[in-house]
Amino acid sequence: MVDLVEKPVFEGLLPVEAGTCRIFAAPSGAMHLISPYKAQEKALSAAMKSAHGMAFPAAGRSTGKEGARLVWFGLDQAMLIGPAPDARLSEFAAVVDQSDGWAVLRLEGTQAEDVLARLVPVDMRADHFKRGQTIRTQLQHLHVSITRIGGEVFQIMVMRSMAKTLVDELQSAMRLVAVR
Repeated sequence: MVDLVEKPVFEGLLPVEAGTCRIFAAPSGAMHLISPYKAQEKALSAAMKSAHGMAFPAAGRSTGKEGARLVWFGLDQAMLIGPAPDARLSEFAAVVDQSDGWAVLRLEGTQAEDVLARLVPVDMRADHFKRGQTIRTQLQHLHVSITRIGGEVFQIMVMRSMAKTLVDELQSAMRLVAVR
């Protein structure tokens, strides 16, 4: 019988630096997709505030802070990243563990917007995509979630099976921007 050994998703791939940018594995903790039941949005948001100190986010937004973040993830969906969800949330929403399905990294640096400009069909400049904003989009051919969590810091999430491809795409763009 084969013994399976859990390995970090970015083992041997990160960190990477080029020019003024750096990508590194982000601490994510537990990850749970939360979808409110019909007509339970306000009750869920109140329960989230009570249990985790953050409201259910509006479309294209995130709430919370480092260690406990709630990221909009699509129509009537948000991903709770960090803490395990309070059991009372299941009264108001479907709560599904996604911890093993996603890889989370950070892209930071003064040229981070330039790197993303080469890879995504969205204007990621600070005057258009402010701190706390999030989007589900394509990064080259990968479906990703990108959240601006700081002035020059982006959190990028991709399905775990695409982690190496994400690193390759970002690293290539970082090198191209660095030699300009």
